[in-house]
Amino acid sequence: METKKDLPHLDGKLLIAMPSMGDPRFEKSVIYICAHSGDGAMGLIINKPAKDLKFTDLLEQLKIKADRPIEGIDVHYGGPVEYGRGFVLHTRDYDSEDSTLTVNDEFGMTATLDILEAISNGEGPEACLLALGYAGWGPGQLEDEIRANGWLTCDADPSLVFDKTPKGKWLAALETLGIDPRMLSAAGGSA
Repeated sequence: METKKDLPHLDGKLLIAMPSMGDPRFEKSVIYICAHSGDGAMGLIINKPAKDLKFTDLLEQLKIKADRPIEGIDVHYGGPVEYGRGFVLHTRDYDSEDSTLTVNDEFGMTATLDILEAISNGEGPEACLLALGYAGWGPGQLEDEIRANGWLTCDADPSLVFDKTPKGKWLAALETLGIDPRMLSAAGGSA
């Protein structure tokens, strides 16, 4: 039986959806894991831009005035849970005292309006990704999905998370593992 100490440490890792992923919401998804414990896991899909929603439109809806032109920040579909709630995955050069979750030395996640205000006036993080909604798993659920050949895991490189075009992130994440996607099987198993 797996105990809490046997849980793999997935905070700050990427999940890469396998071809066997049965849920179309996660097909070819790359998910950054923000938190993982015996209580479950929470992550943000980093390679699926939200359709027809721009960052500037979101600022306008929230009545946040940008002091400068804002370009290069996409709004992403972060996952099916709480789709109306926003999360900003960002570099550690930004920290909101009580509202930033420090994932590791390279990444933080903030889910309050202050980060959007900071970005709009040029005081935000060097790099960020805005997601609406998140992916969540109950206790043991993610581990079961990994064992069932639903996900691969790899280290999260900031350049892959923030710099790559969303469409290329799935292939880029597989390449970090030295995997050719043509060689992946939709069938899983265990020895």
